[in-house]
Amino acid sequence: MTKGTSGARKQRRLAAKAPPRVGSLDQAVRLLSGGNPQIAKADGDAPVRAYIATMPGWKSDVGRRLDALIVRNVPGVRKAVKWNSPFYGVEGRGWFLAFHVFTRFVKVTFFRGTSLRPVPPGGTGKEARWVDVHETDLDTAQMVAWVKQAARLPGWLR
Repeated sequence: MTKGTSGARKQRRLAAKAPPRVGSLDQAVRLLSGGNPQIAKADGDAPVRAYIATMPGWKSDVGRRLDALIVRNVPGVRKAVKWNSPFYGVEGRGWFLAFHVFTRFVKVTFFRGTSLRPVPPGGTGKEARWVDVHETDLDTAQMVAWVKQAARLPGWLR
């Protein structure tokens, strides 16, 4: 084995361990417990796209599908990343939805979930309710109905 071959192998091994780079943000992204991407708090589409791009495995596809579904059904939707989760809202009404990566699912939280019909299945808090989306169980029709309802309600104002 030559010295050059060993160096190339070491470079490939180090590159495989390096955190992924994200689009135009050109920054390394760390995955937190459960595979949740650590993205700096920021408003706009770019940080949400960065978050979705670094969601591990099949979860990235779920993130893209959720984002597209929300954009298609809520004209002028606002986006941001807060607390390492994408948030979606309506100007003047606040945030109505966020999602977060866990080891085995993507949790979609509706901040006024108790006002939705049917009420999403997860939750024991005062108003928030959520649904855990696994690899193949995104119910698009139900999610569209919830998103449309949630976007019409007063949202979370933080």
